[in-house]
Amino acid sequence: MHKKKIALAAIAVGLGGCALAPPAPLPIAAESLDDYKRGVAKRIAAANAQTYSAPLPAVMKSIVVLEITVDGLGAPLAVSVFRTNGYPALAQRAQQSVAKAAPFAAPGPALLQGAGSVSFLETFLFRDDDFFQLRSLVGDAWKSSTTSRPASTD
Repeated sequence: MHKKKIALAAIAVGLGGCALAPPAPLPIAAESLDDYKRGVAKRIAAANAQTYSAPLPAVMKSIVVLEITVDGLGAPLAVSVFRTNGYPALAQRAQQSVAKAAPFAAPGPALLQGAGSVSFLETFLFRDDDFFQLRSLVGDAWKSSTTSRPASTD
């Protein structure tokens, strides 16, 4: 009986250690800040079940913009709300989603430019069911559909 307790304790410790350790970030060959942001966004989306990749709805429930600062090793130094529109719970969820996905791949020297960290903005696009999509993963079609065109002079 004593051997069974020790074996179960050892298994529990082993499994508990596995659950606490986040998976190692995959290296990102980011030549630009946009490339790095896409890599971070992919990791955030992979770590969170409440994301969607369907076409964006015509109207969003909430748009949350976070400023994310990552150190030279890929660990978030700061994740702050840059913009939100009245849904504090969704802003908090966006911040928690970043924390859940960390650490990220280390930004390369070209992105750090001699600094110890790099900062960027990421936009979380929440639809009515509170699932989100990340702006860095949305194609250029969304960008062109949100810019206004000059009025016709006909």
